Amino acid sequence: MEDVKPPVTHVGVIGWIRANLFNGWLNSFLTLVILYALWKTVPPFIRWAFLDSVWTAGAECGVNEGACWSVISANIRFIIFGFYPADQHWRPLVAMILLVALLFVSRNRNRWKRPLGYAWITGLFVMGLLMRGGLFGLTPVESTEWGGLPLTLLLSVFGLTAAYPLGILLALGRRSEMRAIRSLCIIYIEMIRGVPLISLLFMSAIIFPLFLPEGITINKILRAQAAIILFTAAYVAEVVRGGLQAIPRGQYEAAESMGLNYYQTMRLVILPQALKIVIPPSVSVLISAFKDTSLVVIIALYDVLKTTQSVLSDPKWMGSSAEAYIFLALVYFVCCFFMSDYSRRLERELDV
Repeated sequence: MEDVKPPVTHVGVIGWIRANLFNGWLNSFLTLVILYALWKTVPPFIRWAFLDSVWTAGAECGVNEGACWSVISANIRFIIFGFYPADQHWRPLVAMILLVALLFVSRNRNRWKRPLGYAWITGLFVMGLLMRGGLFGLTPVESTEWGGLPLTLLLSVFGLTAAYPLGILLALGRRSEMRAIRSLCIIYIEMIRGVPLISLLFMSAIIFPLFLPEGITINKILRAQAAIILFTAAYVAEVVRGGLQAIPRGQYEAAESMGLNYYQTMRLVILPQALKIVIPPSVSVLISAFKDTSLVVIIALYDVLKTTQSVLSDPKWMGSSAEAYIFLALVYFVCCFFMSDYSRRLERELDV
């Protein structure tokens, strides 16, 4: 007996389109509206961004109606490195490559062992030496000349790395049975969450130096870094506290029955479960904090956003703001996508 195949309209590409895009009059109407909108926007964007665009630094913009990507190619070194001496650009470039390599290696949890910790310590020392100089024949470069993408990565990576353990301690302190510690943590968390990051940056840049003894100054980058850490830690604390509340009371009782003390209970039983639960909201907080590092332009730190804005202040490039900000958005998207992708991978590995 000959096998009867299903109708062509119910299988393959045609079947998928019919089941997902034209399943009913409402879906059909929405599909047509979206297709019309894409037809009106995508081809003009492709023509503006690629076909009629200008890419080389020496080409003249304004001849065609396309994008002027030469604003990026002509100013890429200043956008990336800021006021760092031009003949020393290889140093922040090597430092960024080293940081990305360490982050890439750290993605594999099987490598989270003592050698990786030593690699991070050595890498941080080498990165600091490359950026600062003064040893091994490297020309000293003051931190006031740091800027661009290296400064953005410095504020974000080290800020988020320090904020997460501080947030965990604050969450544990807020749930502590010691009233003094609990009260201090609650006051800190609520005060920090009740003000915007800009206010903390202004305080670190303007108000905090007024309380220092005469002749003593603290680097502006360090002050901005401290403000970002303190601000992010308060939000991380509330996320972690939610994870701690989700752990059943039986887990605590089981740890007590095994004779574990408070430190052992939290390190071996409670925190591994709680932190796994709050991976998605934790990454959301960290991504938001990463993007908030662009607010340091308020206190005149030349991160990658500030260097881009400085390029656009040149009358020659004033009409190319769309192209510059699209490039900047791609830089932020790549960094945020890396964090999001790693969080999804970590969730899959811990989903046992």
